[in-house]
Amino acid sequence: MEALLASAIGLLTAVGIYLMLRLRTFPVILGLTFLSYAVNLFLFSAGRLTVNAAPIVGTTDAPADPLPQALVLTAIVISFGMTAVIMIMAIGGHLQAGHDRIDLDEDKP
Repeated sequence: MEALLASAIGLLTAVGIYLMLRLRTFPVILGLTFLSYAVNLFLFSAGRLTVNAAPIVGTTDAPADPLPQALVLTAIVISFGMTAVIMIMAIGGHLQAGHDRIDLDEDKP
């Protein structure tokens, strides 16, 4: 289970970094989204993976740590807001410039 989660975090990070290095705004936004997914999985795994453990003290012998779950929930809300703001900025840049390139070279088509 831990190897699967670690490989998923690594794959999401690699895809996110690859997409962030593209020269268009939409792949950059997708790359940031994949990186936020990787960070969310990393934060969730920081609370140790336990099976059938409730995050409420007293219901099971070894309760799960509720702090990483709260951090992931907060990170999901923040990443949604961040994605919305970046999308609005990308749409505004596309409407103003007429293209969605993020490089500064005027020579390229």
